[in-house]
Amino acid sequence: MTRPTLLPGVLLALAVAAAARGAHALLPPTLQAGISEIVLAVGLGLLARRLIPWRPSFEPGVRFAFHTVLRAAIVILGVRFSLQEVGAIGARAVVLVVVLMTVALLVAHLAGRALGVSRRVSTLIGVGTAVCGNSAISATAPVIGARDEELSYAVAVNTLFGTIAVFVYPVLGDLLGMTSASFGTWVGTAVNDTSQVVATGFARGDAAGEVATAVKLTRNALMGFVIVVVGWLHGGAASVRSGSWSRRVRASVPGFVVGFLLLAVVNTVGWVEAAGDLVGRDLARDGGEVAKLLVLIALAGVGLGTKLRSLRAIGPRPLVLGLGTALVTSLLALGWIVTVGAVVD
Repeated sequence: MTRPTLLPGVLLALAVAAAARGAHALLPPTLQAGISEIVLAVGLGLLARRLIPWRPSFEPGVRFAFHTVLRAAIVILGVRFSLQEVGAIGARAVVLVVVLMTVALLVAHLAGRALGVSRRVSTLIGVGTAVCGNSAISATAPVIGARDEELSYAVAVNTLFGTIAVFVYPVLGDLLGMTSASFGTWVGTAVNDTSQVVATGFARGDAAGEVATAVKLTRNALMGFVIVVVGWLHGGAASVRSGSWSRRVRASVPGFVVGFLLLAVVNTVGWVEAAGDLVGRDLARDGGEVAKLLVLIALAGVGLGTKLRSLRAIGPRPLVLGLGTALVTSLLALGWIVTVGAVVD
């Protein structure tokens, strides 16, 4: 059996990213400030998916772009952070994140019962909204015994509202006059998938994107805890104590979170600056530029990989459930930021 190659899909994502960067450069300065190249990459990817003759050979490379390339970008962003910055952002975000996780899971459960959505689908939508989008949904589905179609429903709902967030949140942030810190906090706590958080945050600028990424990594780091709690509620203590549970919880700690923190440690002890002095470069700034380019390629892949037509099979009730859970979480996060403040000053 021939092993699938990544090249066609990666080249397509590169082409969309290049088109987005070129189109952004051609915009008038007033529009450049309001429409980022990342938003253009997602939009052009969505458009290309529907206009070009789609080939199965594109799929592996597109998946590589929005999974592996994005995670590499997040790891590289670690060179722009010190461990103290990450700790300060994470510590101040934990309470807000835990509150929002709890609310999202409760709202999804109660609203799901009211709408007649199955408990498993409600749980998956709640976990996707609360924690880490499609990664959390995929990790939780086997634990609660979700069927394949239930997993697909939850992923499709999460993808739809996360994609909408990429376009809507930056506009709302401008209308509300939010600072980079406030906007990054809002996005990092309220938008679902990691790719969507990175896209939405950086759509408003580097500072907002970096805060959003750090806050989202705090959510990602809590995924194992949430999976244990959800499994306990669905399957009882015996399933939580099983060996398979231990392996699944350990596997739920994202490797890119660990990589990001390791590079932050390297930067904290001064090794990044020292290496930059040796080669005559500002490696922290260079790393940030490389990360931005990788994010652009990854988000082109997100647009190319989004199959919105799969929503047709879901029906309206899970969509209403996903919308309601996302709105409650977003409004609560916004209210918290307005009254308590952002996670950075």
